[in-house]
Amino acid sequence: MPSLNFHPPHQAGWLDAPHHRLALGDFTLESGAVIKDFSVSYALHGHAVDGTPDASLPVAVALCAIGSVHHRLDFLIGADRALDPRRHRIFAIDAVGNGLTTSPSNSSHQAGMHFPRFTIRDMVRSQKLLLDALGIGEVDVVIGASMGGMQALQWGVQYPAAMRKIVALTPMAKTAPWAAAINEAARQALLGRMHERDAGRDWPSDIWDGWTPIMQLLAMRTPAQLAREFGDATACLAWIRERSSWWRAQGFDPVDWIYQSWAYDAHDVGTTPGFDGDTARALASIRASTMIVAAALDLYNPAESAQEAASHIADCTLQVIDSDWGHLMASSADQDAALALNEKIGSFLMG
Repeated sequence: MPSLNFHPPHQAGWLDAPHHRLALGDFTLESGAVIKDFSVSYALHGHAVDGTPDASLPVAVALCAIGSVHHRLDFLIGADRALDPRRHRIFAIDAVGNGLTTSPSNSSHQAGMHFPRFTIRDMVRSQKLLLDALGIGEVDVVIGASMGGMQALQWGVQYPAAMRKIVALTPMAKTAPWAAAINEAARQALLGRMHERDAGRDWPSDIWDGWTPIMQLLAMRTPAQLAREFGDATACLAWIRERSSWWRAQGFDPVDWIYQSWAYDAHDVGTTPGFDGDTARALASIRASTMIVAAALDLYNPAESAQEAASHIADCTLQVIDSDWGHLMASSADQDAALALNEKIGSFLMG
């Protein structure tokens, strides 16, 4: 079981930044269940004077995708990038269930499948509680990709007066059946092997083998990108074997991913209290100026979902990026898209 100090091995492109954790006591979920001894993990980027962050800088909140940590948006952070630490204090907040913020893998009271199920709204409320505890009442921008983009839109519905701008990359306001089907296939690949873990022992060495081709290739990329990178089936299958070993080395716990995927599947901003399941009406309540970015083809969160969400937000700019990386367009994987995103988001935030 990872400890509270768990952190995946450093990767190329990840930024070093002060890492913090704030204990918030028992955290009551919207279901009424309670996560005991709850704490939120986050990294802080921002100009510092004598080691103290400049409290005069506006705040940016950067959010995690499913199965990721606070480094997820590092490709957007840096001097002259969209999130410039000279212009923002950037709080990159770890989502509930990602192995850093309290999760099934690191809970001392409710470990593994004893952990209560949570929602994306619970993630967002934990982030708001963190900022409240730190004395931060106003946010300049909330930004995220994939599940992070879903959280960003939920922020706009749940706390409409809390932020000036929202940037949601490859998001859904309501989880599409296609995305839920992808998650279920990947989830079953993990659940089918969980019985093989004996108490106190590690997961089977091949626990991620069925999950990897689904979540690291089929959902994330496109046929054109695979053909360009691999050339033939043999090379692709070899990559899958190598990638499974790499992912295992990251130390992410399968139960954490399963719990986050349940939250992913259940998400709909329309079920926020006060909207009676009306997704369009919930989106129309967003006051912040919003940018939604979609890939031309996304085989995880369908581009149509992002376009539909944009159509219901009064002050919303929709950008469609033509990238054969698909869902991974909103990452450092596609260097051309990363440059375009830094430029477009930077211009949006300066406006």
